[in-house]
Amino acid sequence: MKKYKNLGGKSTVAMYDIAKDSVTVRFTTHSVYIYSSQSAGPGNVSKMKTLAAAGKGLGAFIDTTVKAGFARKIR
Repeated sequence: MKKYKNLGGKSTVAMYDIAKDSVTVRFTTHSVYIYSSQSAGPGNVSKMKTLAAAGKGLGAFIDTTVKAGFARKIR
């Protein structure tokens, strides 16, 4: 997993991993969730990939748009 840049300084996202059809997110609480194109929608996953790479806005986007749209919780 890659460390999330957290350019805003207040993110709940600590790390992320981008795959073809999904984004895996590790939060600062150590919980890990997989958001897939099937569970969260392809447009949302695409946006999550962009925000993750930019290092800003991913936590807020998850909270406001795809919160319950995860495919599964790993931990």
